[in-house]
Amino acid sequence: MLDIRAIRSQPEWFRRGMERRKADAALVDALLLADKRWREALAEVERLKSQRNKASEAIAAKKRQGLDASAEIAEMRRVSETIKQLDEQVREREAEVQRLLLEVPNIPHDSVPDGDSEADNVPVRHVGDKPVFPFEPKPHWELAEALDIVDFERAVKITGSRFVLYKGLGARLERALANFMLDFHVSNHGYTEMFPAFIANEESLVGTGNLPKFGEDMFKLEGLPYYLIPTAEVPLTNYYRDEILSARQLPVKLAGYSACFRSEAGSAGKDTRGLIRLHQFQKVELVKLVAPETSYDELERLVQDCARILDALELPYRVIEICTGDLGFKETKKYDLEVWMPAQGVYREISSCANFEDFQARRAGLRFRREEGARPEYVHTLNGSGLAIGRTVAAILENGQQADGSVRIPKALVPYMGTDVIRREVK
Repeated sequence: MLDIRAIRSQPEWFRRGMERRKADAALVDALLLADKRWREALAEVERLKSQRNKASEAIAAKKRQGLDASAEIAEMRRVSETIKQLDEQVREREAEVQRLLLEVPNIPHDSVPDGDSEADNVPVRHVGDKPVFPFEPKPHWELAEALDIVDFERAVKITGSRFVLYKGLGARLERALANFMLDFHVSNHGYTEMFPAFIANEESLVGTGNLPKFGEDMFKLEGLPYYLIPTAEVPLTNYYRDEILSARQLPVKLAGYSACFRSEAGSAGKDTRGLIRLHQFQKVELVKLVAPETSYDELERLVQDCARILDALELPYRVIEICTGDLGFKETKKYDLEVWMPAQGVYREISSCANFEDFQARRAGLRFRREEGARPEYVHTLNGSGLAIGRTVAAILENGQQADGSVRIPKALVPYMGTDVIRREVK
């Protein structure tokens, strides 16, 4: 969430930020009005409490003198009843301020390019050569089914649409990629490996900004205050929730593998075939907690950490800087890494790397001290997909396909796979 004190002191700056990201600037006005009403009620309660304290002193003085204090006692009771009513009003108005703060999106960084939609995102660089095939390349779902390494039909029977079963070398490829990515990030980039729970409570989802705004995008456990996680960002970011770190602990760099569960609300008709948009998929997630002055340098390093996985897997890709109109709710700045999908003739997102500044840290109580006795400050949080595994499987299948229908495995992955090619197993 944003800092209400900063919004009070610079309302026009925040209104401009809302307008840049194509959000309703009236959100700022509604928040300021609620804040004003809360502070007015709070000031009135404090005035009346001061009045009551003075009346108590006067009553005590009269009683010591043996004088009648009944009028003062009656007035104090009246004031006390008013205070009781106002205390409830203060709580309600404060809750309204907090509710609105949870609904207001983050402000784009000044360096983010202005734009209305994803069409205005800015390519930063292209890496790798697109493969040229002497045949018509097939989409990954056709290749996978022909190689008998996935089963979409039985997944529908067992669970429903937008689920998949990996089998044989497909299951091994999924597992190999998870192990390769984790090993790479731990050994080469200094992340601490984590294996989080796949269920999170409401406090954790509020902390990362998934609740209350995006509840419909998640799967909630019926009758319980728990959700299936949409990404390991949730448990990893909340690992130090409501704790105060020391400066020497920063940067915290966590890498976690998990299943991810998303209802894909509002995505009807999009990517209905293949591995691109599923209700359950696996991903290696990278999370950083850093000192505020370093966060944009850390963002550039995070992008590079994720890009090096694509380099190692010999997959052509591009890096895109996301414009203001396409930024997510929580982000101040974001890059997408998009891998080339030759059968479809398009680049598809395979990783998003974002800086949230202190937006999540305020919600989750993530703070640090620069030195002993110093006032705690909020950390900046970042996260990136390092990478989405199902989409990486799809990219390997499409870019590594050969004329006989087999698929070449990238050299870096061969030790994890035990083979350099996937062919249909003869049974």
